[in-house]
Amino acid sequence: MLIEQYVTQTETGFSFSRQQSSDFAKQVASDFNPLHDVDAKRFCVPGDLMFSYLLTKFGLTEQMSCQFSGMVAADTQLCTKQQENVLTVTDKQDKAYLSITRSGVVFDDLTIIEPLIKDYVRFSGQNFPYILQPLMQQHQVMINPSRPLVIYESMSLQFNCLPQQKVELKLSNSTLNVQGKRGNVVLEFSLISAGELIGKGEKRMILSNLMPYCDKQMQLMVQEYNNRKVAA
Repeated sequence: MLIEQYVTQTETGFSFSRQQSSDFAKQVASDFNPLHDVDAKRFCVPGDLMFSYLLTKFGLTEQMSCQFSGMVAADTQLCTKQQENVLTVTDKQDKAYLSITRSGVVFDDLTIIEPLIKDYVRFSGQNFPYILQPLMQQHQVMINPSRPLVIYESMSLQFNCLPQQKVELKLSNSTLNVQGKRGNVVLEFSLISAGELIGKGEKRMILSNLMPYCDKQMQLMVQEYNNRKVAA
């Protein structure tokens, strides 16, 4: 995968261009969210791209918890700060965008980490429509087609033992808790290597501007997603 092609590194930090971010979203994560289009007005760098870059630079640990706290614009100059077991990504004004709490043994074998990243971001990038649409239908709510807003809040990984072979992710549970026009989604997944369960993970998202479920509008959203995927 060579994550370096999707990031611009300098002596003082790193940044992600619109093209790098869009290429990562579409080519690696199979994520066709319009926020990651090169010409999007509300463009933002994929959170999974930042997380993936940090894993290749600082390695994987037995327990990791990642918290997202802001959307990153293209070409924003970023740097990493480490205090005890917390790694934080900030800009030049010291605004934090992402923090990772790490504990346990550090693992830095890129032949294992890069395939894990690829599997995770593809799982993450395909949340809509494959996972979110059935959840929204079940609860009879949906994101607003005119302003769909899905916010990546946090994710975590916990390994019983660090992997020695390729790791696969399998969805184990998904829930949606609706509170008015806001929905809290939790996706739980298993980490499997050589047929054995070696850990688990969790991804949390926030759905905003929820409205009553309309099958016709939802099918139009799914069709638009599929059209974008084919066009890419």
